Amino acid sequence: MKSLPYRLGRQILLAVSLFALVGLARAADVQDLDSIVAVVDDSVVLRSELDVKLAEVQAQNQGANLPPRDVLERQVLEFLINEKVQLNAAEQAGIKIDDNMINTAMNRLAQQNGMTPEQFRQTLEKNGVPYEGFRKELRRQLMIGRLHAQEVVDKIVVTDQEVQSYLASKALASGNQSAYHLLHILIATPDGASPEQVKAAEEKARKIVQQLRQGADFREVALANSDDKQALQGGDLGWLKPADMPALFVEPVAKLSRGEVTDPIRSASGFHILKLEDVKGGAEQHVITQTHVRQILIRTNELVSDQDARIRLSQLRQRILGGENFDALARSHSDDKGSAIKGGDLGWVNPGDTVPAFEEQMSRLQPGQVSEPFHTQFGWHIVQVLGRRQYDSTDEVRLAQARDAVRRRKAKEQIELFDRSLRDQAYVDIRLGKE
Repeated sequence: MKSLPYRLGRQILLAVSLFALVGLARAADVQDLDSIVAVVDDSVVLRSELDVKLAEVQAQNQGANLPPRDVLERQVLEFLINEKVQLNAAEQAGIKIDDNMINTAMNRLAQQNGMTPEQFRQTLEKNGVPYEGFRKELRRQLMIGRLHAQEVVDKIVVTDQEVQSYLASKALASGNQSAYHLLHILIATPDGASPEQVKAAEEKARKIVQQLRQGADFREVALANSDDKQALQGGDLGWLKPADMPALFVEPVAKLSRGEVTDPIRSASGFHILKLEDVKGGAEQHVITQTHVRQILIRTNELVSDQDARIRLSQLRQRILGGENFDALARSHSDDKGSAIKGGDLGWVNPGDTVPAFEEQMSRLQPGQVSEPFHTQFGWHIVQVLGRRQYDSTDEVRLAQARDAVRRRKAKEQIELFDRSLRDQAYVDIRLGKE
């Protein structure tokens, strides 16, 4: 996932913001005698967990006209049930998150916030967030991310036909790279829903749309009614480009003006309602500096030491500076067989195509210059820059973006269905109000 296999996902960043708002210190107020508000397969949701999460949601939505406490409790409890179902599934799949993984994630969060790991820890504690409690929450979110990656994202296949179909769509055919700030409500239907259940969900969705168009606050309505995981954030999906949206959202969103709400949008998960909060951006052009470069590589092994490789390359460099042909020497001496047969020619190289040490040496050279010997993880190199040019890579970038967009779009849709399926298959006994 560059969402969790690729990078820290939205869930983790959300967890960070929630902790920063209220922390886990509120848990200290919970009585020793706890009660069970829901049974989820072989695990339970405790009243203390519900109270802590409820306090977080109330703090996050300060100033909003929140729904009645019993309605809000049900929404928060459903969130906790879904999280418990996913964590149970992750455990059954053998997913484990060790301390090293958590440390890596913590260090990345610290770096994203411009802090050292120790500064990040001090900031958490200064804001009343217990460090170990934060790590436990991070572990849970990493487990869910790994579950989604293992069971859904890693199995997604994107075909060339899908990429071309995406590029041909109206959203990108015009080069549209606008970003949309969207709010979302989902009125869910169960897996294998009957016609009566579908009709009831659609009627509810249409009534909600009517309320919203008559002036009801979208975030408050989402908090009270939405079955989506962003319900506790007022349905806020944040800023999304068309590439990041489910396919069925793109056309309805493109027709909206700021502040407008869509009609209910049908999907396998239920009925979606979207509001366009804002829009920004436009088409982008991607011009990069390419470098035409060739190299001679000497690999080290039990017979060739680092010193041997460096000396050999220094001698070859002197021969090249003395007038001998780089092409011929690369064919005779380079251990990079792929480029050696082409006289060491690597062709036109884009920024980021090579490892940092190679790119650093290459960037220092003017056309025609030959580097001193230098080392990377592949061995010892000398390189010669043959030329530089400005290259419009817009088409290539758009193709790569399209493939990534199709993958992310399919992942979002399939994760939603996967989570819904887990929830439908789980044994859930809600005891809220009975404890």
